[in-house]
Amino acid sequence: MTEWQWRTFAELSNYDVYEVMAQRQHVFVLEQECLWNDFDGLDLDAHHLLGWRVIDGKRQLAGYLRCLAPGAKYDEMSLGRVLTSKAARGSGIGRELVARGILHAERQHPGHRIKIGAQQYLESFYASFGFVTISAPYDEDGIEHIDMLR
Repeated sequence: MTEWQWRTFAELSNYDVYEVMAQRQHVFVLEQECLWNDFDGLDLDAHHLLGWRVIDGKRQLAGYLRCLAPGAKYDEMSLGRVLTSKAARGSGIGRELVARGILHAERQHPGHRIKIGAQQYLESFYASFGFVTISAPYDEDGIEHIDMLR
């Protein structure tokens, strides 16, 4: 079972911030071998979705994404930094994570579209949520990405 929490940055505990940053570094920097600065200044005004599970007897961050208001990154709303921990992959948590992110975004900013910069290999995954590809593939930190809009 997953315990879901939406938090503003100010509402995140020190422990939460540490777990989010550790998971983001583990997935994006270590697993995907992308050397980039994760601290882009957008976390402070974002809404953060944290999905906690007990794995191997310990409460761990299993899923995470951030939701940005229109104008923060794109003219549209944005979901980003979407991840599932290695231990939670294959459990369906990624689908629930994105579905919850979309629902929250639409409630926060009704009538606005959602734009994402998705890793190209996940195009069909995001398309299953109604996202449509709007760009040619481009390289971002050594990984092919596409822009998608919902």
